[in-house]
Amino acid sequence: MIEQEWIALSTPAARTIGFVSLGCPKNLVDSEVMMGLVAERGYHLTADRAEAEIIVVNTCAFIGPAKEESIDTILEMAELKKRGRCRRLIVTGCLVERYRETLLNEMPEIDAVLGTNEVADILRACGELDRLHPAEPHYGAYLYDHATPRVLATPRFSAYVKIAEGCDHSCSFCIIPKLRGAFRSRSIDSILTEARSLADRGIREIVLISQDTTHYGEDLGLRDALPSLLRQLAGVDGLAWIRFLYGYPNHVSDRLIDVVAEEAKVCSYFDIPFQHATTRMLQIMRRGGSQSSLADLVGRIRTRSPGAAIRTTFVVGHPGETEADFDEMVAFVREMEFDRLGVFEYSDEEDTRSFVLEGKVGRRIATSRRKRLLREQERISLKKNSALIGRKLQTLLEGFSSETDLLLEGRLETQAPEIDGRVLINETPEDRVLQAGEFLDVEITRALPHDLIGRVV
Repeated sequence: MIEQEWIALSTPAARTIGFVSLGCPKNLVDSEVMMGLVAERGYHLTADRAEAEIIVVNTCAFIGPAKEESIDTILEMAELKKRGRCRRLIVTGCLVERYRETLLNEMPEIDAVLGTNEVADILRACGELDRLHPAEPHYGAYLYDHATPRVLATPRFSAYVKIAEGCDHSCSFCIIPKLRGAFRSRSIDSILTEARSLADRGIREIVLISQDTTHYGEDLGLRDALPSLLRQLAGVDGLAWIRFLYGYPNHVSDRLIDVVAEEAKVCSYFDIPFQHATTRMLQIMRRGGSQSSLADLVGRIRTRSPGAAIRTTFVVGHPGETEADFDEMVAFVREMEFDRLGVFEYSDEEDTRSFVLEGKVGRRIATSRRKRLLREQERISLKKNSALIGRKLQTLLEGFSSETDLLLEGRLETQAPEIDGRVLINETPEDRVLQAGEFLDVEITRALPHDLIGRVV
């Protein structure tokens, strides 16, 4: 899912600048770093796009819908150069890595572009250069650290921490390695220092992210380093929840599963994209592993870390996927009963191995398969959520519901921010003032396929 967020902070100003951040949390951290760099220099960050003299659009280009969203947003912001205060439009991120020259040649409204490894050049992009001329994309070793200025755009109690950048996998359908470069990890000391700083600022939950968090540290000569990092983070005073997203099936070790089971602060939650469930399709997609190895992984998690939620994602409609392959995937999902499941339709992206494969699946068929798999998961999710009725569960209060002011909403440790369902709270003590970021005991009173409803006890 593509998310758009207009990010704001008031600081002493020299000029006024606004950011639009698209795509995943990894991209959001890049936006936060750029905001930190300009705020440190004295720029005023505004939430009012009509006020902004400079607008930065940090783009996503992972799949077709993401590219369309990015282009539409750029065009929308370009209109503000015609009728608003905006005098400079900067485009950053993955779309630049893929289409740098095209953007500059075909969209004269753009004044500067920065690729994914040019985040630190945001001040130069805001300067006096009329345009940054097209250049060959380069894969530098840029990765922010604990000393890099950063303005958080998340709620005041939760923050993402990027522990690595880039990717070394060769999945046939994925463009990320060409956009982000080779995998490179931050040091444990840098991550711990940032975590302590965040905790000192009142952050209660940190979410570790990278292209493959379970690969963390291997480029530094560290084997199975994520479990060690998690144990050390669990010792940081002030933090209550620590979770990690985007694992890779072949890298989930028993040691990692045991850390999740043993460390109270580490959320009982595994986010591990499987992408497919048939051995044949996993080989075509260059994912490694097999259906039996995936089933074994689910079994190991449920044996060693009982109660942990497992979230995964699948791609439907990949070239070569037959109806039999899809039926086998549905049967696998029915058997495994994942707690959370996302489904993406294959996007035919140039510069990927899948792009030249035969056996393309029509869009209508892919859409039908996605809907069918989601219906199967809704049945499973409702069953699992219904089993929680009557239980009292620790819930992180996030504030008023985005759907109605009549309800509060929060999350369980088995619900990741912006990804999973929520706990909708429709009954609170009359004599108690509740604040966002507070942990509450909530009794679950009703179950929906995605969300839960409960009351504070």
